[in-house]
Amino acid sequence: MTALTLDDVKEGQELPPLSYDVTATTVVLGALATRDWRPMHHDHDFAVHRNGTRDIFLNTPNQAAWFERYLTDWTGPRGRLGRMRFRMKGSVFPGDTMVLSGVVRGVEVDHTGCGWAEVDVALRVAEQTCTECSARIAIPVSPEDNPWARRAERWRP
Repeated sequence: MTALTLDDVKEGQELPPLSYDVTATTVVLGALATRDWRPMHHDHDFAVHRNGTRDIFLNTPNQAAWFERYLTDWTGPRGRLGRMRFRMKGSVFPGDTMVLSGVVRGVEVDHTGCGWAEVDVALRVAEQTCTECSARIAIPVSPEDNPWARRAERWRP
């Protein structure tokens, strides 16, 4: 596989989907990794009887990590996340199959020569959009370029 460069990216381009079967382990390990000790992310009885939810559910940083993984899987190791915003509209529970999909909304090269893709990503379970995300990710403009080497004035996400 050749490394992705900005010439390979077009507005309107759809990213390949990523499907993942969520387990209780997925939810709990994400909460532990982010030091989120709130019981709704690891205690089924608390989540169901105190919060009124179906089960434990993915926390916010865990979802952020899934979005970052999805984007950097697409760009390859030289893709560098600049900004990301997302809005959670529903929960992701064990037993769900989450599907991440994305579309490129814009492509540009800034005044420093850094290549950027604006990407909208959706996390869906069945027909429900659980979270919507918009991201700005740096992509090499040539095979020799590396957004991770940019510092100070050359890095303006």
